[in-house]
Amino acid sequence: MKQRVVVTGMGVITPLGNDCRTLWEALLRGKSGAGPITYFDSTGYETRIAAQVKDFRPEEHVERKHLRRMDRVTQYAVVAALQAVADAGLEITDQNRDRIGVLIGSGIGGVETWDREHRALLEKGPKWVSPLFVPMLIANMGAGYVSILTGARGPNKSVVTACATGAHAIGDAFRWIQYGEAEAVIAGGAEAAIRPLPIAGFAAMKAMTTRNEEPQRASRPFDRDRDGFLMGEGAGVVILESLAHAQRRGARIYAEVIGYGLSGDAYHVAAPLPCGTGAAYCMHSALQDASLNPADIDYLNAHAPSTPAGDASETVSIKKVFGSYAYHLPVSSTKSMTGHLLGAAGSVEFVISVLALIHNLIPPTINYETPDPECDLDCVPNEPREARLEAVMTNAFGFGGHNATLVIRRFP
Repeated sequence: MKQRVVVTGMGVITPLGNDCRTLWEALLRGKSGAGPITYFDSTGYETRIAAQVKDFRPEEHVERKHLRRMDRVTQYAVVAALQAVADAGLEITDQNRDRIGVLIGSGIGGVETWDREHRALLEKGPKWVSPLFVPMLIANMGAGYVSILTGARGPNKSVVTACATGAHAIGDAFRWIQYGEAEAVIAGGAEAAIRPLPIAGFAAMKAMTTRNEEPQRASRPFDRDRDGFLMGEGAGVVILESLAHAQRRGARIYAEVIGYGLSGDAYHVAAPLPCGTGAAYCMHSALQDASLNPADIDYLNAHAPSTPAGDASETVSIKKVFGSYAYHLPVSSTKSMTGHLLGAAGSVEFVISVLALIHNLIPPTINYETPDPECDLDCVPNEPREARLEAVMTNAFGFGGHNATLVIRRFP
């Protein structure tokens, strides 16, 4: 018999705040985390804006001797994970450590380390490349370091599925617990890719917004005048537990995870399938896994990155799954405020979905000014909305055609 799985802890590092409360309050105010890029001189770049993390102080959580061995992406993952463990009140001991897993991914990995060490190689030669280059670069080090610092010794894995990474990590952790591989899992995604080469690369693809003079209005999902995604960064990590484990230790339960779907578009390395079939299959699978009908979903936190093709394709896929009910289903994109956190997007938006469920409030899609006939759903424009929420769905789609959908419900 499959175990029931619940959420007992959450931690975030985001452009809108470095804890769940600050993030949630900013979302309800419709605040944008966007601004000019300050990490490097972006003069001459087509895109010179991003949603950067502010006031990040990892030394308050992790010893400096460890921080010196971590890329920024690993620091984000570790601090968010430590927040989540503390929030859950989860004690990891010699008695339970083998039954507590870690599943944290990154879409790109240690870009800051790559950037720094590549410059050292070119300017000074190979002997100046740090012996820590590889351990700091690789995308699995968030999962590795969380295990090292918490003592969790159960199943340990990293996921890399571009912008679906965080959602896949949580979904795979959900399966681990369902089938008894672990009793609790620290799961999520992280990204820190606001560096010269990724910014230049995404700009070369014409994937990012170039609304440089008005950064806070640049991310505008579903709006007719959207022109590309706004890059963000950060991490979202949650504690999933079997219901039995959570109840035994008297844990506070935020929500229950009841459905997980995943699929591939089998279409293109970067573009979404225009007819939306892959994403629709993913959502349908998650509904089946949750034993829910489409009309049972009260809110959908969309992937909707503010790209012309992406938002239109997701709209089509939602209509395929929800039929006429699609026009009555609130569908908002919080990327309008956080920016697109790439490998962290799915896990941060999972946290946002849990917060929406807890508070019976739907965060808005800001910067929605001009309706697009191709995106004609209820996108909760510009203002949060009160609603009785029982079941919530969240989508995450990545380059390569990777799709992930998660469904949560209120825990009675």
